[in-house]
Amino acid sequence: MVTAPGSPARDFTHSEAGTPEDLWRERPEWDHAVRVGRPAETGARRLVVVAAHPDDETLGAGGLIHQAARDGLEVVVLLLTDGEGSHPGSPSTSPDDLARLRVEESRAALRRLAPEGMLQRLGLPDGSVPDHEDAVVTALVDVVGEEGGRTLLVAPWRADGHSDHDAAGRAAAVAAWRTDATLWEYPVWLWHWCEPAQAPWADLQVLPLPDEARAAKDAAVALHRTQVAPLSDAAGDEAVLHDGMLEHFRRDVEVYLRLGPVRDDTLERLHESADDPWEVHTSWYEQRKRDVTLAALPRRRYSRALEVGGSVGALSAELSRRCDRLTVVDESASATRAAREFLDSTDGIGAVSVEQRSVPEEWPDGRFDLVVVSEVGYFLSPKRLQQLVARVEASLDEDGAVVLCHWRHPVRGWPLDGARVHEIWRDASRLPVVVTHVEDDFRLDVLSRTTAHRAGSS
Repeated sequence: MVTAPGSPARDFTHSEAGTPEDLWRERPEWDHAVRVGRPAETGARRLVVVAAHPDDETLGAGGLIHQAARDGLEVVVLLLTDGEGSHPGSPSTSPDDLARLRVEESRAALRRLAPEGMLQRLGLPDGSVPDHEDAVVTALVDVVGEEGGRTLLVAPWRADGHSDHDAAGRAAAVAAWRTDATLWEYPVWLWHWCEPAQAPWADLQVLPLPDEARAAKDAAVALHRTQVAPLSDAAGDEAVLHDGMLEHFRRDVEVYLRLGPVRDDTLERLHESADDPWEVHTSWYEQRKRDVTLAALPRRRYSRALEVGGSVGALSAELSRRCDRLTVVDESASATRAAREFLDSTDGIGAVSVEQRSVPEEWPDGRFDLVVVSEVGYFLSPKRLQQLVARVEASLDEDGAVVLCHWRHPVRGWPLDGARVHEIWRDASRLPVVVTHVEDDFRLDVLSRTTAHRAGSS
């Protein structure tokens, strides 16, 4: 039994008759729904489809998959679970056997829709996707990588009414934010539990399906035999997808919601869970990295500096002693509170303002002669990192300096690592690199038109 969202909210099971397709078809809202173009018309060159269970991708996006393959897009389907929980009371088929069968059915359906398509499995337990949302985000970021700008990411609707579907949609929305992917969401169970008058019509957009796409989708749906037909005549082996449910997926359109990505709260949750999540006050790595950062500054003193991603304020305190004024920004409310408390309790620091801002969008006013970007670049999508470079250089004084310092080991869950952050920044910047320090754990670059030798002790 699943609790459905919306109004009126209610519990539903797949065995119920559900809302008849005739009631959906007669709605006048279809005449005014926005039409979306074929996948290639979005500018995408890759299609990544997320399925909470084997068959979700075929039911919700089978026509889209077929059109994408016809248009020459690379197609990847990621199964989050193997769907072993679809028949919990089956007397004939074990969960392990059911999982194997369902994965093979999805593989066969994908071959029918997109012969060159790739199927990947995450292998989460059926029914547990909400407990593994961070792992889903990481898996999706791994699949999309730095190709988000040319990727159409398609996932179950985040309010579909099944907990696994909803979690898959939420995770995809975060992954889209981290990677710059275009996000579409498809409903599956909405058609079963919702009264048509209560549907989110304002958000629904339709993809017309030509006859060949409809035929391919119908054939692919039929390949999910464990779901569209009984496993046996015994009680507990009934079909999950009865004819009334399947009627919703025989339309001449597919339905998507384009709600956009969701800003990621991972770093906020991290700072909420620990007073010093990076151990910046106690770690020798952090202490030494601060010393190296300060030693690399081309000038002895700065008039107005900006630190992007200040965390709990350890580097801020040291920087403030070299600056007349320092502005520290971090998007985490918990981090900014911790930084203010630490700086307020620390003697000998200069004038510091700690602000909660999401950069590059929420940029502080004024100009700076020093900007420090330390251990934060890989928490931005490639597009937002490029925007940060532009923001920094637009607000930097002619003789100002930019300091980049990042961990050199692998970073999971985001598309960039420290090496790529520095490479992208150097390629996008108009400033030359005047200082470079590289060791096993971190890399530091200083970019400035003024070298340390020419700057002297000003």
